Parts: sequence; structure tokens; C-alpha cells
Amino acid sequence: MASLSRLQTIARSLKRNPLPYSSTKLFNPRKTIQLASSSRTTTSPQCFTSVPGDWQLQTRRTLILESATSASESVKLNRLSDSDSGIVEVCLDRPGTKNAIGKDMLRGLQNAFEAVKEDSSANVLMICSAVPRAFCAGADLKERKTMCPSEVQFFVNSLRLTFSSLEELRIPTIAVIEGVALGGGLELALSCDLRICGDDAVLGLPETGLAIIPGAGGTQRLPRLVGKSLAKELIFTGRRVGGKDAKSMGLVNHSVASGEAHLKALEIARDINQKGPLALKMAKRAINNGLELDMVSALELEEDCYEHLLNTKDRLEGLAAFAEKRKPKYTGQ
Repeated sequence: MASLSRLQTIARSLKRNPLPYSSTKLFNPRKTIQLASSSRTTTSPQCFTSVPGDWQLQTRRTLILESATSASESVKLNRLSDSDSGIVEVCLDRPGTKNAIGKDMLRGLQNAFEAVKEDSSANVLMICSAVPRAFCAGADLKERKTMCPSEVQFFVNSLRLTFSSLEELRIPTIAVIEGVALGGGLELALSCDLRICGDDAVLGLPETGLAIIPGAGGTQRLPRLVGKSLAKELIFTGRRVGGKDAKSMGLVNHSVASGEAHLKALEIARDINQKGPLALKMAKRAINNGLELDMVSALELEEDCYEHLLNTKDRLEGLAAFAEKRKPKYTGQ
């Protein structure tokens, strides 16, 4: 309950200082905070909320934050409970558009990532979809047609900054890809630390076919992941690749049987969640920042990150648990 109370405080702060494309309001003081709403009154299809049966048996979640587009909710932030406490999940749910990112969904993503950033109890973030056969189809091109060039520029800049804020989260992040992840949808996944997909997933950056380029980080993150030459081929041609090919080229960490990506991601998230929270943050900092430095400077960064952990309670707990042959109980201190 303390963590829910903290997130409610965060949401009230967002209401006073809204992010771009953001308007916030209290939805339910006990379990849910509605972050992004539209003044339109048109209705949308009922959100798809079913999940694999095994997942339902293995996890329980509390809805913490949600955003709305028209009458349907498009972004939810859930906290898993019981032994999975510490795992949070951003769920995309805009079924009529295959989770295409418009202004409302962007607003919801911004606020969800900000809430995760401010939540000290979150250890791992998973980004998934409640829409069958769709992680995210990219930008909402129907909405894009109504924008003037300056509006398009502002939207794309906001999307780029939002994905950078995801990349800069201190905790590990995992994209769970079933179905299409195209354009901005793949750029969203590229902003995560890990990517897990189903074998029948379809990934690509098709923007050059629309006479534009990937503008939310794709031209920078893709070559850093798969190499410059292959990234150029994928972006120049707009070629789409399946899950197995994505795995072979290093675009995703794992490709599993269709429908099992969430279970695989949850398995990895649970493994990460058992590790020292501060150690995870320092490891991510050392890797991400170190890759931008020369080796001497990078090793100095590693030294600094290690020193940050020397006087922590968690380090002493880890040593005690090892000596006593028991599981450690880390507190993030």
C-alpha cells in the first residue's frame, strides 16, 4: 500500500506539472490513477484483456496507472504482486489500431515512464501488449494526416524524448513482442534493455517507404545493436524480419514459440528481480555509459559504480546469505 500511495503522489505531481501531451486526473484513489484522457466522446472497441492461462495462474497484478484514448484505455501500468513484487508492467491496449501511437497513447507512455522513474520499489519493467498479434504498429498515420509539419515535428520530437526517457530508466527493461513491431513500435522496443519475441513476430523500420526516416531513435539504436551495415540495409529497404531472423542478427535476445514471449520475459524478469536492486542499477549504468567512453575512462566508470555498492546493506546481506546458504533478502539499501 505504501508504494501505491507513493505513485498516487507522483500522479498528483504530474497533474500540477504535466508532461507534453499530458493531462492527468484522479480515477480511483485506491487502485487506479487515470493519466491521460481525451475530451472526445466517440466509443472504441472493448479492450482485449485476456492473457495466457499459465500466466494468470502464476501472477497477480494490481492496476496502478492507466491512460485513456476516447472511451478505451490505451496504456496501463500494473504492479505484479506476491513473489513478483518489484516487477512492473506497461501494457499497451489500443486494439482498433494495433497499438498505433497517437497523442493520447504518447501521453500515457510519458506518464507511465515518469511514474516508474519515481517509484523506488520497481526493480524490473516489462512492456507488453494486450492486443492479439500486435506489439505496436508504429505511429498513428491517420492522426498524422491531420497534422501540419510543425505539429508533426513536435510530435516526433516528443516521441524521441519519451523513448530516451525509457532508455534512461535506471532499472532493467524488457520489451515483449508478439506480432507486429513496426516503425515507432520497433523503436519503442529498441529503447529497452532486452527484447523477447514470438517466432511469428514481424519487426521492421519501413519509414523510407513513406519518404521519411525512423525519427524516434531508430537510426541510432539499431546500428548500435546489429551493426552499421546491417542497420543500413534494414532501414534503406524497409525490410521486415521474423522472430527467428531477428534473433540470429541480434535484434532480439530470444525468439520463442508464438504466444510464449510473455512467459519467457516473465521468467527473465523474475530472475532479475531476485538480484540486488542497487547492483542492477549500477551494472546498467556501467554498461550503457561505458560504451560511449574509451576503455580507460570506461574502467574508471566501472570502478565508480563498484564503489557505490561497497557500503550498502544489500552487499552485506548478500555475503551473509551466501555464508548461511539461504536466499538473500535485498532491500535496495
